[in-house]
Amino acid sequence: MKHSGLAPGEGLWIVPCEGVHTFLMRFPIDVVFLSKQRKVLKVRANMGRRRLAMSLRAHSVLELPAGRANETGTQKGDQLELHKYEA
Repeated sequence: MKHSGLAPGEGLWIVPCEGVHTFLMRFPIDVVFLSKQRKVLKVRANMGRRRLAMSLRAHSVLELPAGRANETGTQKGDQLELHKYEA
């Protein structure tokens, strides 16, 4: 909430999580709801300020820079593969 945006390639994976809000955020985000197996259950693209999104079936949520889900063609039913990043 204190940030001014997400840089390309950045994201925030929230585990466990079924819902998010953007009440105090200063920028829009794409929200991807994931199952425990990291299958995409729902995509909320370009979620602006003061919004709420939920998926009661979700195990986690991936927050991405606005427009990223569209750029990558991410949609319901996709299977995400995550790799550990070593800094």
